[in-house]
Amino acid sequence: MVVRNKVRLVAQGFYQKEGIDYEETFAPVARLEAIRILLAFAASKGFKLQQMDVKSAFLNGFIEEEVYVRQPPGLKSVRFPDRVYKLRKALYGLKQAPRAWYAMLKSFLLKFGFVMGSVDKTLFLLSRGGDTLIVQIYVDDIIFGGSSHALVCSFAEQMSREFEMSLMGELQFFLGLQIKQSPEGTFVHPAKYTKDILKKFDMGDSKPMTTPMNTNTALDANEDAEAVDQKEFRGMIGSLLYLTPTRLDIQFAVCLCARYQASPRTSHRQAVKRIFRYPKFTPELGLWYFSGSSLSLREFSDADDAGCRIDRKSTSDTCQLLGTSLVSWSSRKQASVSLSTTEAEYIAAASCCCQLFWMKATLSDFGLKYGRIPLLVDSTSAISIAKNPVLHSRTKHIDVRFHFLRDHYEKGDIDLIHVVEGVDNALIKGEIES
Repeated sequence: MVVRNKVRLVAQGFYQKEGIDYEETFAPVARLEAIRILLAFAASKGFKLQQMDVKSAFLNGFIEEEVYVRQPPGLKSVRFPDRVYKLRKALYGLKQAPRAWYAMLKSFLLKFGFVMGSVDKTLFLLSRGGDTLIVQIYVDDIIFGGSSHALVCSFAEQMSREFEMSLMGELQFFLGLQIKQSPEGTFVHPAKYTKDILKKFDMGDSKPMTTPMNTNTALDANEDAEAVDQKEFRGMIGSLLYLTPTRLDIQFAVCLCARYQASPRTSHRQAVKRIFRYPKFTPELGLWYFSGSSLSLREFSDADDAGCRIDRKSTSDTCQLLGTSLVSWSSRKQASVSLSTTEAEYIAAASCCCQLFWMKATLSDFGLKYGRIPLLVDSTSAISIAKNPVLHSRTKHIDVRFHFLRDHYEKGDIDLIHVVEGVDNALIKGEIES
């Protein structure tokens, strides 16, 4: 059951100016990859995650700046009706409210004995007597779980004593995702959200499609075609982007169509509608995280050569797996035009390596240490550039920032492996273990 609360204490009527009314507004927010890593780790260790929601979270944080508000109706002073209140705590609508809430919660958790993650500042870990408790913060939503039921209950009691809490229980819904935890593992899927967006855009009765995009589809600006409603097109793209945190299979198609939001045409809308018809065919497709799965780390990298028909830039496609659990992926157009397939593959591998080191640093907070991590690439030429310095005389045009891939290979942080398209997973596993 979802409890809805009306917000009554809201700052309104004035526009805050940076440097005068506030200095800093940044508040750390957990990345979706961090949430998926936590789900995969919890499933592997076999403990269930719980969720709690803080009521009126932004009203708990203390603010450092001087902020004054009018006396609210019903609370006016009879003795001083013309005076104003000076705020000690934040209100909804203030720029610094999220930061003040995070500072308040962080202070409480550190006092409780938690240690903050070295990379992910929304991750807090507590070790006590051989047991571990993990807490992940996403603004006012808190996910937590651990190896000891008593430690989990103690933390929940402490939080309830300090803050007004709601929605405490097993994690089932988070950021539009449905999460089902069982002894066999954890299943994450957006079935309910999929049905909602199909209904929103009147596509509930449309014919399902088995693929998100035809392999022969080649979108371009198509300026001669009829223009469509830009607001509706952007709404459709935005709705589909909320599916991508659990639907890797539509990531490329959605990002491709998103490039034409400035001036959408009929061909672009038809492509987007086809993407909608694909989740209708697979409404409950999602991510499965096995219980007891190994926590080895590996990644895959690929790129198309000059795939964009407008500027001929290539697209980098990467994915990272924690054991058998898919926890991170991306489909992103490269910043520069590649002069060869080798260069496109090399740049994609370099961007994949960046994400790998963020994950490696994050997982170190969970107590996981890694040696050489396999990076599987389907281009022997790109691997040769990273391994052989003699070839660098031919690659001076490649930006220096991409050559750190070779540096980390020499340091032994990664192991570049050639993978053939369509190769059996068992062969990949055997090659990595050997």
